[in-house]
Amino acid sequence: MKMKNKVSSVLIITFIMSIISVFYYSVYANNTIIPEVNMTFGAADSPVEVTNSMKILFLLTIISLAPSILIMMTSFTRILIVLHFLRSALGTQQTPPNQIIIGLALFLTLFIMNPVLTDINENAIKPFNEGKITQEKAVEVGMKPLKNFMLKQTYEKDLALFMNISKTAKVESPEMLPATVIIPAFIISELKKGFMIGFIIYIPFLVIDMIVSSTLMAMGMMMLPPVMISLPFKLLLFVMVDGWNLIVGQIVQSFR
Repeated sequence: MKMKNKVSSVLIITFIMSIISVFYYSVYANNTIIPEVNMTFGAADSPVEVTNSMKILFLLTIISLAPSILIMMTSFTRILIVLHFLRSALGTQQTPPNQIIIGLALFLTLFIMNPVLTDINENAIKPFNEGKITQEKAVEVGMKPLKNFMLKQTYEKDLALFMNISKTAKVESPEMLPATVIIPAFIISELKKGFMIGFIIYIPFLVIDMIVSSTLMAMGMMMLPPVMISLPFKLLLFVMVDGWNLIVGQIVQSFR
């Protein structure tokens, strides 16, 4: 009976609130001013308006493609892979957190790509904003330093792979290859280099794990997890050799 009374009370309260809401809407709806939004298209009064509209469209396109450009056409991929391998080799689980690793990879990418970004800004973006070159010319000039950067970090074997798959004709120089060939070749080259660096990072920490495991087995401590003992030694080794300075310095130098 108590449950039925509670249900009845809830239904009555809900009904009363509904009546009040309808009454409130009927009283104040006529006095409420609702803004109306209109979007119209018309002829431009001057070429400047057309240019500004094209700039906005071009900017929105760049913003939508920015994550892909950042991840796939810069040094970001290799740096992030190496930092994740480093954390896994140390065995520190979630330390440093993903946010710190991604942030460090992002700022290292900006540091490494600064000459390329400066070149694009000086030779493509500024002339386009000043109306000296067209949008197509700005894209062509802006892609040139990016292509040169990617080609320096790409293996010829990877370029040949995508040239054969796409049946691209042979060119006089790699700079004449289309971006559709250079970008995927650059990505798999970066993955390969990142995994190679990660393997080298793993070796000293793997040696520590093997020594600790062998020692514990010789002492008969079968139930003690080797990770608990090896982790402090790996951290001590990493701190003594100034690991962050060494790792970050070698990553940056690998792009020179």
